[in-house]
Amino acid sequence: MKKLVMFAAAFAISAPLYAQNVATINGKAITQDQLDQFISLLVSQGAKDSPELREQVKQEMIGRLVAVQAAERAGIDKEPEVRQELELARQGILVRALMENYLEENPVTDKQIEEEYEAIKKAQSDRKEYKIRHILVEEEQAARDLLAQIEANEISFENAAKEHSIDKGTGSQGGDLGWSTTSSYVPPFAQAVESMEKGQRTSDPVQSQFGWHIIEVEDIRPVTFPALAEVKPQLQEMLQQEKLSQYQEELMEKAKIQ
Repeated sequence: MKKLVMFAAAFAISAPLYAQNVATINGKAITQDQLDQFISLLVSQGAKDSPELREQVKQEMIGRLVAVQAAERAGIDKEPEVRQELELARQGILVRALMENYLEENPVTDKQIEEEYEAIKKAQSDRKEYKIRHILVEEEQAARDLLAQIEANEISFENAAKEHSIDKGTGSQGGDLGWSTTSSYVPPFAQAVESMEKGQRTSDPVQSQFGWHIIEVEDIRPVTFPALAEVKPQLQEMLQQEKLSQYQEELMEKAKIQ
């Protein structure tokens, strides 16, 4: 069972003399408490507690302890590289536990999440989405000629896109790019779109690394901001990371580093 690999040291912790043992290997006990703790870990990860799972965990713990004892008898735990790995693992566990403990004692509150949500929402209140059509051709003169035909009503924008655009994905749809913010587009294209009003078309072709564009802005609307419930988990995670970052900075400032 792959999840059992995560369990490395719980059974190696000394247990009270009164603890019930589920097995003893060469005088070293595996306690019921140690087994229960590991079962709880697996259940928290989605496993279902059952006699079969408990027996599998028990056998895994026995097998690991047998191997650990063999490694210790061989002196492997004294080898420099192994000792370094053990120390790094110990440090990693302690750091993770410290951060988890800090968040338990300093949780992100619903009020903090709501305040962050409102601040982000306010900052993005002027963002817009644009409904755009475009025609992409390789040469500037071809773009100018096509634009002149569209302006003279010799051909519709949609038909021009279907017949001449080298962007086959949108060309077949009459050049329709749908609704999007300008962050989805390359800078020259985005800048041209942001400079136009609803119903406006570029007076000159716009060059990008893809070729020459004729752009038409069909409609503009404010960006729809998601409801708090939709983004609450992401906001909570972001605020937790900010708390941990600040906490780590405080620890560094208080530490005597020479």
